[in-house]
Amino acid sequence: MSEPLVLAIDGGNSKTDLALVRADGEVVALVRGPQSSPHHLGVDGCLSVLDDLLAQAVTEAGLPNGDGPVAEIGKLYLAGVDFPSEEQAMQTAATTRRLAERISVGNDTLAVLRAGTDSGWGVAVVCGAGINCVGVTPDGRQARFPALGWTTGDWGGGYDVGLAAVSAAARSEDGRGPKTTLEHAVPKFFGLATPTELAEAFHHGDVRERRIIELAPVVVAEAGRDETAAGIVARLAEEVVTMIRVALQRLGLNETPVEVVLGGGLMQSGDHRLISAVASGLQDVAPAATVKVTSSPPVVGAALLGLDELGASPEVQRRAREELANTFKTMDTPGRRGR
Repeated sequence: MSEPLVLAIDGGNSKTDLALVRADGEVVALVRGPQSSPHHLGVDGCLSVLDDLLAQAVTEAGLPNGDGPVAEIGKLYLAGVDFPSEEQAMQTAATTRRLAERISVGNDTLAVLRAGTDSGWGVAVVCGAGINCVGVTPDGRQARFPALGWTTGDWGGGYDVGLAAVSAAARSEDGRGPKTTLEHAVPKFFGLATPTELAEAFHHGDVRERRIIELAPVVVAEAGRDETAAGIVARLAEEVVTMIRVALQRLGLNETPVEVVLGGGLMQSGDHRLISAVASGLQDVAPAATVKVTSSPPVVGAALLGLDELGASPEVQRRAREELANTFKTMDTPGRRGR
């Protein structure tokens, strides 16, 4: 009899990773496809993306393509699943598909936390397009945030950082704000000469406003030589520390040695200034906490959570981590398997 299978899914706002992992840690398939966030696509649209990716994974793994569930355990961690009602709706709909015999649905921050820790508990902050945070205790209690943007009091992530840069550049040009190198760096990124030209391009739709998110690395790069850019990065670090502090307070972990995992594109950009600022801020509110940036994709955490449910040994967990890491290295294009 073959080993039970874990179906691990990280469904984001820009891409989706799906892995099939045996109970002994062997990775039999890893595929990547388009975004699957139910917030953008709806529940049915999300499941259509997952169905297509699973069919591809089954074919490439050479598994039987029957009518029953493909895997014993299904772990679906999705961006845009922020409230219990959304989790329940997604889980109810997912159980009608041939994904897995036992399915659980959660926010993608939980996968980031598991990917970045061996223990599976602690605090994780994801800073990508937006910002989100989750805290989990050893006994499974959670502290979460809705993380819906300005409507829930959030500031941070690539879009907010980019928007702050656009504003600072415009105010530098017309004199309402201090002079900043962003005045030139921001429009230059879009092939334009001045903030006014950029504003007109946004106004007429020649540059889509959503592309503001692409400016985050520009701000990080300028922060080493520009006070305004450095201030934006410092504000982001303060927001990250605030979310961690509140999560730890809710869980009563302020004085506990706890791992804090930082994930998402901004945190993984390699800028030591941002990470150092977060670590320094945590010294005042949680001196026993340790900070690390995880390079493991969230789907690794989803797979490990599935193996946890199967009671997998540390050796099996390590095998799954290593095989997934090696497979990711060979993935060149979306929708292609690297093994």
